[in-house]
Amino acid sequence: MRLRITATYSATVFVLAFLLSAAVALLVVPTRVANADEAKASDPWTAAQSVQAAELARELTDKVVTPPTILYVGFRSLFAGGHVPGAVYHGTASTEEGLAELKKWADGLPRSTNLVIYCGCCPLEKCPNIRPAFTALGSMGFKKLRVLILPTSFAADWAGKGYPIAKGM
Repeated sequence: MRLRITATYSATVFVLAFLLSAAVALLVVPTRVANADEAKASDPWTAAQSVQAAELARELTDKVVTPPTILYVGFRSLFAGGHVPGAVYHGTASTEEGLAELKKWADGLPRSTNLVIYCGCCPLEKCPNIRPAFTALGSMGFKKLRVLILPTSFAADWAGKGYPIAKGM
């Protein structure tokens, strides 16, 4: 009798340990690593509504086409410390006040404006500013709205790669 209980107990512990390790493996090991060019399912923009740093840098120096209007949607102190040349700041999109200021500024633009928004305060997947700004501007009817993809930060993915920066307000 004691042998049967021990065998049943051991089998149960083995099965539970196996199931627990399988669950942990599913949580820890990604089944597919997303490409930086791709929009994640949780992002409100599509891949076509994104622009990589190298592409935007080329657009800014292209003498043939009009450069896009660039809107920084992050924190004022980071903008003052360094930003994409020609970018404007009109509020931090993670706050109600900042989002209202941003919308007020954008209300005066034609909806056909080639508009690029970016933040770069932190890793893009955790950014508190970019998604509210994109959603608000999209709902205002901007048809040429894009997000500058800065996966890590502005410092690493723009300034650190030698793209031009401007400082101050």
